[in-house]
Amino acid sequence: MNIVRYSSGSGEGQFGILEGSTVYAASGDLFSGLTKGEEVGSVDSVRLLAPIQPGKIVCIGLNYALHAKESGHTELPKEPVVFMKPPSAVIGPGDTIEIANPQNNTDYEAELAVVIGKRARDVEAADALNYVLGYTAANDVSDRKLQRGDGQWIRAKGFDTYCPLGPSIATDLDPSDLAIKTRLNGETRQNSSTNDLIFDVPFLVSFLSKVMTLNPGDLILTGTPEGVGPMTPGDTVEVEIAGVGVLTNPVGKRG
Repeated sequence: MNIVRYSSGSGEGQFGILEGSTVYAASGDLFSGLTKGEEVGSVDSVRLLAPIQPGKIVCIGLNYALHAKESGHTELPKEPVVFMKPPSAVIGPGDTIEIANPQNNTDYEAELAVVIGKRARDVEAADALNYVLGYTAANDVSDRKLQRGDGQWIRAKGFDTYCPLGPSIATDLDPSDLAIKTRLNGETRQNSSTNDLIFDVPFLVSFLSKVMTLNPGDLILTGTPEGVGPMTPGDTVEVEIAGVGVLTNPVGKRG
């Protein structure tokens, strides 16, 4: 199932079920089960929102070997590198990424995002996928100057609009080998697969659940492959993950 969240016209988000290019209304609860209702329209005729409003966004850095190398790291992490982004950074498909510091290199980072489906605390990797609702696409927008200067990454990655999500939550995916791509103005810049993750999804869910309780709706951003690079106002960036769809966002500047 592919779950979307769209504007209902009243200003509030409504969950829907995407089948092909058609959105259907959904009733019920996101975490206990949605029921397909009447047709709403084509996906192009509705305004899609970020498919989830996360309680917290836990992120993993340097989780693809080639990206770690391009970032200047000669040794791979022995444990996941963990940081967080604020929920206020979230935007949806079609929303504008507003570059806060246009004088700094601000990069795109395509990432598979794991949507937690039920409370997870001290779970084992063998059981971890039972705590996952599904997967969506994320763009971990990053101000490289601040990231290097601060020594920790929250400010550099935490500005408003620096966490685009969408277009759907795919509930029936195997996260072990999903194609992941970024296109900047139509040109492919990242082209990899989640089979290159250093720490895979079950390991990450288990590892993080032994640090902090993961609640329904929380997100884990699993890291980005090689090929990151800067965006500038006027650009369009597309993050595509097999089975999830294409997350497209124009780039502007904070004004």
